[in-house]
Amino acid sequence: MNDDTRHMAHALRLGRRRMGQCWPNPAVGCVVVKDGRIVGRAATAPGGRPHAEPQALAQAGAAARGATVYVTLEPCSHHGKTPPCADALVQAGVARVVAPLADSDPRVSGKGFEHLRRHGIEVTTGILPEEAARDHAGFFLRVGQGRPLVTLKLANSFDGRIATATGESQWITGPEARRAVHGLRASHDAVMVGAGTARADDPALTVRGWGEVRQPVRIVASRLIDVPLMSKLASTAREVPVWIVHGSDAASETRRAWESCGAVLISCEVTAGRLDPHALLAALGERGLTRVFCEGGGQLAASLLSADLVDELVGFTAGIALGAEGRPGIGAMGVDRLAEAPRFALEEVRAVGADVLHRWRRG
Repeated sequence: MNDDTRHMAHALRLGRRRMGQCWPNPAVGCVVVKDGRIVGRAATAPGGRPHAEPQALAQAGAAARGATVYVTLEPCSHHGKTPPCADALVQAGVARVVAPLADSDPRVSGKGFEHLRRHGIEVTTGILPEEAARDHAGFFLRVGQGRPLVTLKLANSFDGRIATATGESQWITGPEARRAVHGLRASHDAVMVGAGTARADDPALTVRGWGEVRQPVRIVASRLIDVPLMSKLASTAREVPVWIVHGSDAASETRRAWESCGAVLISCEVTAGRLDPHALLAALGERGLTRVFCEGGGQLAASLLSADLVDELVGFTAGIALGAEGRPGIGAMGVDRLAEAPRFALEEVRAVGADVLHRWRRG
């Protein structure tokens, strides 16, 4: 591994630590190197600003002059709520900027690199581009397709059941798996469930046990908003955001009741009696979300899979069998032939406590 690759890998690790904390901005990492020594490093701040580059440059101070800067995405060149990072790099007098790939945002794409070169700064691209593209996939999807990246999580028995026939589900997997789920929540902008899961489990959907983090938005997809007001979500909606995505036929009294609790109500197109999954994700992307962690239930999971809107699958499988009468993790999808089924490529398998974690990406 040469120096460019090593320092870029470091910058990517910094950015990953801020996933879920920076939306609507990307989680960018930046490392400033002078004479082979790291003199500054930073990642996008929680909430999306300050950006990584000005923080790392401030840490480097005078040592930034003549330094090489490794940044995991093309530096912005447009005036937004903060000055352009490309300008900050020019003013700091850096000699070289290394980035994996260009920003897909049309306000930036290529213009940041052009600005740097115009001011005599050497620009090197193509260092770990696949890793960076994967890390920024949610941001790129929102910019390019108007929707966030979707990770679907299932915690089930060896035979693919999420509960017994009577609905008992706590706990199929062990404490180590549950802690890992909280870590996954923390790395996403939002956690989403369907109405059935909200009713059956009365979940809090918050991140616990991972220190001080920006809590993810809690989303319930429910056409008729048939979720009890006497619930954890309703009672905490003023403390941690709750968004209810519903159909236009949801009762106005129910909408007002949830709004009075502090929830944000989002109307969504309905197709074949259910929330349209494309419209659902478009509404979330419009509000700035880049990464959504879906925790079921079965109907919502089937809807997203059938619409080819799931980008990552994360499964936690326990060594327990519940039989055919147990409740499946994914609802009916109408798949008659294997060729019609969505297929994913295996990325990772490892033990988590007494359970197995397996992670898959869109094939």
